[in-house]
Amino acid sequence: MVVPSGPGLATIGEDPIYTEAVQNCDFSIPDSGFMVLLLKCLKGIHLRKYSGHVFLQEFFIQENLENGDLFLIDPTTKESEINNTYLNNNGIPINISYHYVAPIYGKGKIYDQKLINILNNLDQKPKYIMINLGSNVQEPLGYHLKQNLNFKCGIFCTGAAISFFTVSQASISPSIDRIGLGWLWRCFAKPTKYIPRYIKALKLIKLILKEKVIITK
Repeated sequence: MVVPSGPGLATIGEDPIYTEAVQNCDFSIPDSGFMVLLLKCLKGIHLRKYSGHVFLQEFFIQENLENGDLFLIDPTTKESEINNTYLNNNGIPINISYHYVAPIYGKGKIYDQKLINILNNLDQKPKYIMINLGSNVQEPLGYHLKQNLNFKCGIFCTGAAISFFTVSQASISPSIDRIGLGWLWRCFAKPTKYIPRYIKALKLIKLILKEKVIITK
């Protein structure tokens, strides 16, 4: 499962590796408020925003997760420790050994044989793998795992959604997330990082105008 952001979606066609990964996912959820707004205004298509934050909230409540069921891929050791502490403190048992700190992947296709070996050699295989990396990296990594793991599991690329709970990034309330202004809060928190990123998302306007959009039920 992918949870594509507006800036990520804007690179479809330009970033062939990201495009391939997104097109080959089993399903995605409409996390991007910008995309939902554009579909409504430009195509007359009404799509309800369903964010990665809400997905995780419902997932944590509905799934009776036991130790070994969940494996996290995190951007830093600090994030692994924060995520591990949060999950254990909230009734979701997970050992720190079921976290993997991703390296900085170079340009081109993503290969991580070390990660593949770790997962394939676990005595207790996880039911779910949660990838907490940035857009255009986590999707190709998820696709790489899907192609190379020797067992079946759910893989979801929810990026920074877990930080809604751990507050390791900008503190965004559920109401702000629900009306699609999480991007604005991030811009206030880290303007030099997020403003250029969201400016790039404007390319999504041209993409949606150009492409035929088909909604299936």
